[in-house]
Amino acid sequence: MYATMSQPNSQSVSQSATQLFKRSFVQPMGGGHAALLVASFLLLVTTHGGGGGGSGDGEFIGKHEKLSGIIIPGFASTQLRAWSILDCPYSPLDFNPLDLVWLDTTKLLSAVNCWLKCMVLDPYNQTDHPECKSRPDSGLSAITELDPGYITGPLSSVWKEWVKWCIEFGIEANAIIAVPYDWRLSPAKLEERDLYFHKLKLTFEIALKLRGGPSIVFAHSLGNNVFRYFLEWLKLEIAPKQYITWLDEHIHAYFAVGAPLLGATETVKATLSGFTFGLPVPEGTARLMFNSFGSSLWMMPFSRHCRTKNLYLKHFSPTSKNGHLSYLCDNHEFQANYSGWPTNIINIEIPSMRGDEAYPSLMTAAHNKTSDMEYGFPTQLSFSAREVSDGTFFRTIADFDPDSQRLLYQLEELYHGDPVLNPLTPWDRPPLKNIFCIYGIDLKTEVGYYYAPSGKPYPDNWIVTDEIYEMEGSLYSRSGNLVEGNPSFASGDETVPYHSLSWCKNWLGSKVNITRAPQSEHDGSDVQVDLGVEHLPETDIIPNMTRSPRVKYITYYEDSESLPGKRTAVWELDKANHRNIVRSSALMRELWLEMWHDTHPDKKSKFVTKATRGPLRDEDCYWDYGKARCAWPEHCEYRYLFGDVHLGQSCRLKNSSANLLSHYV
Repeated sequence: MYATMSQPNSQSVSQSATQLFKRSFVQPMGGGHAALLVASFLLLVTTHGGGGGGSGDGEFIGKHEKLSGIIIPGFASTQLRAWSILDCPYSPLDFNPLDLVWLDTTKLLSAVNCWLKCMVLDPYNQTDHPECKSRPDSGLSAITELDPGYITGPLSSVWKEWVKWCIEFGIEANAIIAVPYDWRLSPAKLEERDLYFHKLKLTFEIALKLRGGPSIVFAHSLGNNVFRYFLEWLKLEIAPKQYITWLDEHIHAYFAVGAPLLGATETVKATLSGFTFGLPVPEGTARLMFNSFGSSLWMMPFSRHCRTKNLYLKHFSPTSKNGHLSYLCDNHEFQANYSGWPTNIINIEIPSMRGDEAYPSLMTAAHNKTSDMEYGFPTQLSFSAREVSDGTFFRTIADFDPDSQRLLYQLEELYHGDPVLNPLTPWDRPPLKNIFCIYGIDLKTEVGYYYAPSGKPYPDNWIVTDEIYEMEGSLYSRSGNLVEGNPSFASGDETVPYHSLSWCKNWLGSKVNITRAPQSEHDGSDVQVDLGVEHLPETDIIPNMTRSPRVKYITYYEDSESLPGKRTAVWELDKANHRNIVRSSALMRELWLEMWHDTHPDKKSKFVTKATRGPLRDEDCYWDYGKARCAWPEHCEYRYLFGDVHLGQSCRLKNSSANLLSHYV
């Protein structure tokens, strides 16, 4: 709920933006979505697009460029609507054109078979079910609230409250551009069926004409994979000499939040035993649905040591038009264990018998229970990230699992044979001027699995017998036992392993400045700085800094003198969950400061200073019971307003946020 707040006294043209920044940032109730984070940088659009430029009392100083915000949502973060008429027997609810499909939990609970018809795709040609088809909604409404019903309404809110803020505080509607997509499709099918990347290119060009300045790209989770593919597709769409020029003119900065740069191990789990998204559906049903999507393999884990031939040259070589491009791996792939990952991705028991007898019904299995000697011991096989991404794993279990052939077809046709890019290859730094890679660390994250036959029929024919987690520099089994492997010095964000998230550290240059600061407000006494740290290619950067177990930190890795004309930064947030990272008020503050500093005409440094983090909003002020006064007395004062119910609520800023921001130039 909104906190009861006083209205700022500023009479400047930026009053509405100041009010927005000083208000309490509402914490959304559900999902791993990026509503709050984007709200902070879109304040920049209002503040610096309004034309104010002086340094008078309470006024923000900024360039006259009018930036746009391009939002690329993540997996399962866009509404899908029915584009058919489907009569659902034994249910009073039918599907009619424009009815919600993803996500309508009412119809999911009352007519799950009908709902599945509108969700699943043909695994081979990615066409809709013959009886029902769904298409992504358009505009901000597609990402505002996934399920505006009574059952999960608050839990599925994505951008709803943020849009209210935009309306309430006068942010122009044309400054906010959502680019939703059908997250079920592979990248090539997105372009083939929906011309998605053509539309995305036009979106950037229209934003430039409309607002007069470049755009800020904000991508979360799978949205980063979509944006990467767009940049490669663009190389083939415009003249090579105009490529960099186009990027400089249309894209000011790229914020990659929670990007699975080398894939995520949870994708393998979803293909074998299903991922329910928290919905009340059986895992087997979720598996059937997930494996019908061409996008199900887009986030598969892959090796950092293996690449394909240059697909860009393929289009200009008459001898390489046909056939799939094979993986080319360097020596590190075969010298190191696990393809550079902490452990093998999948360990699976292969039954000693084949065919349908490998998966008897549950009742038959219980009735014919026999000893291992009679059937023979199963064979346990292990597969690395490379063996998952190149198809070795699916070929091996093809005789034991009906889905393997379908997944292998998708892997080879939609990814290995993609005419633009094989997404299952390591990222290079995009040729953009400003890149910020942001993710959470030090949470318990799955990095490997043990599977065995369950004795049940397909799609429940596999069962997880054990899981391997990374946690703060160590590997553990589900039972809590230590596991041997190659753990990183930190763990991931509960969904994507650290090994994948931190790949963007390779985009940093040879000299890096490292700063570690508490996430909460601080006076600079506990900020640790290490300047000019040597960074070798293909190696992680491990800060030599102290850590208090009671403090949550942000660790900043920022280019020093390397990569002329480019800015690259990596922000690691302690204990920030993949799906909830954007709920962090500290992250919203840092993003606001960075973008405000970035467009300030009098900035004195490449990146915003980290020396202090004083209160910038009334909500940052609180009552110090030990000293019987408001904390931060140089910035906060006791000022009671009607409706305050406790002392801390009556602590408010002395000066405007604009004046406080002047310390961060």
